[in-house]
Amino acid sequence: MEYPTLVPGTLLRRYKRFLADVRLDDGREVVAHCPNTGSMRAVNVPGCRVWLAASDNPARKLGWTWELIELPQLDGGLAAASVHTGRANRIVEEALRAGCVAELTGYAEIRREVRVEGIDHDRTRLDFCLEDPRRATTFVEVKQVTLREADGHGYFPDAVSARGRRHLEALAALAARGHRAVLLFCVAHEGIEDVAPAAHLDPAYAATLREVAARGVEVLARRCEIIREGGVPVAVRLGKALPVSLNRQVDASVVVD
Repeated sequence: MEYPTLVPGTLLRRYKRFLADVRLDDGREVVAHCPNTGSMRAVNVPGCRVWLAASDNPARKLGWTWELIELPQLDGGLAAASVHTGRANRIVEEALRAGCVAELTGYAEIRREVRVEGIDHDRTRLDFCLEDPRRATTFVEVKQVTLREADGHGYFPDAVSARGRRHLEALAALAARGHRAVLLFCVAHEGIEDVAPAAHLDPAYAATLREVAARGVEVLARRCEIIREGGVPVAVRLGKALPVSLNRQVDASVVVD
């Protein structure tokens, strides 16, 4: 996926969920749309370098959108993380259509935003349905991962997620019907090398994930690779597979609220 032209700046603050004050490198201070309704735990760090996309759409109230933040790492380097939760599905879709996810290749049709009939009163939608007459129908739910705790590991979710648990239950119900059901963690943080359920933040989600995995739901993780030209992010693609540990517990001594 190609990014729109990105402009660098420094994060001053994020507030009211959808707003962020940023000082651009040219000295201007702007208000950017923050396309992330979550807690943004560990990726809302004032003083860090961020990348914004500009819009010339006169119908928009805000002319800037916050796309990425660069976070300091223990080795002294920087790791970029996406704050735009709407990008994950597009990145995954491009990878699926290009046959870049080895576990999910060979399907004749890929459909998006599929309503799952007969589950949760027909209200549940999953991100993708992969179909082919030669194999079982496969349902895929995508979750973007950006939480890297101070222990160096990646976790999901970054806050209590009742909706996330409903998606897990829907996947398990589909697996029981003979379909293939897959949870795909789209890891949008360059510093994350593995993923685990965040039992320290949402123990119910962690327990449910372990339960549905035992009932046939497959759990995969892939990390995004950001492509740069002259230091500027220009594109992103789904890259290498990462291990998932369903039983890892974070060391409480390294968790910062």
